[in-house]
Amino acid sequence: MLALTRRPAFALVDCEVEYAPRQEIDLHLAFRQHEAYCRALRQLGVEVEILPPEEAFPDSVFIEDNAVILDELAVVSSMGIPSRRGEPELLLPVLDRHRRLVTIAPPATIEGGDVLRMGKTLYVGVSTRTNREGVVALRAIVEPLGYQVTPVGIRACLHLKTACTSLDDETVLVNPAWIDSDALGAFRLLHVPAEEPFGANVLRLPGGVLAQTSSPLTRDVIESQGFATTCVDLGEFTKADAGLTCLSLLIG
Repeated sequence: MLALTRRPAFALVDCEVEYAPRQEIDLHLAFRQHEAYCRALRQLGVEVEILPPEEAFPDSVFIEDNAVILDELAVVSSMGIPSRRGEPELLLPVLDRHRRLVTIAPPATIEGGDVLRMGKTLYVGVSTRTNREGVVALRAIVEPLGYQVTPVGIRACLHLKTACTSLDDETVLVNPAWIDSDALGAFRLLHVPAEEPFGANVLRLPGGVLAQTSSPLTRDVIESQGFATTCVDLGEFTKADAGLTCLSLLIG
């Protein structure tokens, strides 16, 4: 497995914030947290490619949103807000080395953080960043390849994967306050403690589950089900409405 990551830019202080109260980001701490995140990826069996920062795009460190990676191709995102619409183009030369590329264009919008793959089903959050036209466009691309696309309603959070992520092929970690979890009824659902609403955003990797130090109760829930867990501190990125999955684009 390869993880594409991008170093945070100094412009991160001007990132978009929708749900978290705007707070000052300590850039040097953010840089150190990003380095620790990349080290943790390597320790959990992932090859890491670190791309240079892009000062023109404050949110470009959140590289997951730029594409949806499948075995057969990469779907290049149509970003949901104007300030991010140049980001996917920066990735095209890198993605082209690994996958055939198909692009979604406006007025359809879709961001990678809204797409949870479970086997041959893609669950797509309909959010402030991904619209119904984006769901339709994605379906037209992937259904001929044997995938099913299921829209999911979310509320009070930025992306679908803020509210749920997979622990294995049968288990999904969920914050039920932020998602219509009925759409995930085919899976075993583990609820995060109400005190840790952001705990549902974890990263499933070859060597175990990567979680945040800010969610110790969620870690207990995960480990009680037999999943080995490693934790990192991403507090500065949480200030930007971001989580663990946002900071890498995984290519299996």
